[in-house]
Amino acid sequence: MAPQNEKKNRYLLSDWKPENPAYWENKGKHIARKNLWISVSCLLLAFCVWMLFSAVAVNLNKVGFNFTTDQLFLLTALPSLSGAILRVPYSFMVPIFGGRRWTIFSTVILIIPCLWLGFAVQNTATPYGVFIIIALLCGFAGANFASSMGNISFFFPKSKQGSALGINGGLGNLGVSVMQMVAPLVIFLPIFTFLGVQGVPQADGSLLSLANATWIWVPLLIAATFAAGLGMNDISSSKSSIAAQLPVLKRFHLWLLSLLYLATFGSFIGFSAGFAMLAKTQFPDVNILKLAFFGPFIGALARSAGGVISDKFGGVRVTLINFIFMALFSALLFLTLPGSGSGSFIAFYLVFMGLFLTAGLGSGSTFQMIAVIFRKITIYRVKLRGGSEEQAQREAVTDTAAALGFISAIGAVGGFFIPKAFGSSLALTGSPVGAMKIFLVFYIVCVLVTWLVYGRKSQKK
Repeated sequence: MAPQNEKKNRYLLSDWKPENPAYWENKGKHIARKNLWISVSCLLLAFCVWMLFSAVAVNLNKVGFNFTTDQLFLLTALPSLSGAILRVPYSFMVPIFGGRRWTIFSTVILIIPCLWLGFAVQNTATPYGVFIIIALLCGFAGANFASSMGNISFFFPKSKQGSALGINGGLGNLGVSVMQMVAPLVIFLPIFTFLGVQGVPQADGSLLSLANATWIWVPLLIAATFAAGLGMNDISSSKSSIAAQLPVLKRFHLWLLSLLYLATFGSFIGFSAGFAMLAKTQFPDVNILKLAFFGPFIGALARSAGGVISDKFGGVRVTLINFIFMALFSALLFLTLPGSGSGSFIAFYLVFMGLFLTAGLGSGSTFQMIAVIFRKITIYRVKLRGGSEEQAQREAVTDTAAALGFISAIGAVGGFFIPKAFGSSLALTGSPVGAMKIFLVFYIVCVLVTWLVYGRKSQKK
């Protein structure tokens, strides 16, 4: 038994002290960076799986299905709905099971929807209800974000959390762009013909093998699972029960910051899911699949930059300026639509790239705000009741991780709401303008909330 216990424990960090400068320089940062880069790899693949339907739905009718536009929009929206719901329990899992163990489990189960969807798209008799179930299963991939961000927050000192969370979240978000760039390429290649995948003839003479877009991720998920098992660590001081984490839900700032994160990350993931379908309805002559990946690519890189910039200039200031630009780009979008403005695809595309940029940047800056604000709140509360500095720091880390996970769950709702709003607006009025008006008002509200609650308070300090 002894050797077995030693083998289990060699991945456990029993004396983790990232706030100690000497410990961090000599040992901590090397371990933290190793865990960060493996986490980024697993999260990037999770985002690929999460957004599969943003590339698959556009092609379903091309391989013999006959779904309506509203049905296709719903398929792109459902993974974000289940992902948002699942992020709530996922946000509590790392302190219970450990970051390494949970990353292994949460990565390997993503193989299930990938394999199932690959089989489903090859059979045109597959009912719409089956696609709904698979879309909901893809939401498990989106839930990984909550546990991944909470886990990485344990590894880094507060002075570096904005950068670390920005890198983890930003490069993880890059999975949306990677998937939307890879999928249109592989669906025309004879990759899985040895498994019986037969392409469907298209008007231009090409063969479209839609199963390739889903099965291509399976071997990569297997490799990432092994990397997590061999290279990641669990932290003993991060252990906590669900009961110990639940009080964070009583904090007023958790719900207010959730609103701001919904406007930033929710916009990023919602636009990522619905942009290709929306562009196809407004500009049917444009092959949007060749261009759709660039928006999520910009947004993902901007998220990493948002965390770094916020560490330097302050998350509140960066978030406030960012929301002003989000409102501006939303207003400009009205002028680019056919029938209500110039009807220029180039203008439409460029304005949307601005929205992707600001949504990504704001995702990084709001997460930096969350980490800083919750750490301060918890330390103040513990010391007020007579707790020690060590106890205050320990509870601050746990509360911050729980808050990051729960707020990320609220933010993911945007991934459902935005494409569903576009689909409903198009079904009811034939135009996405109704949905766009809601988004514009929401961004203006977020400008006011950021300034009135956090901006003026920062100015006084």
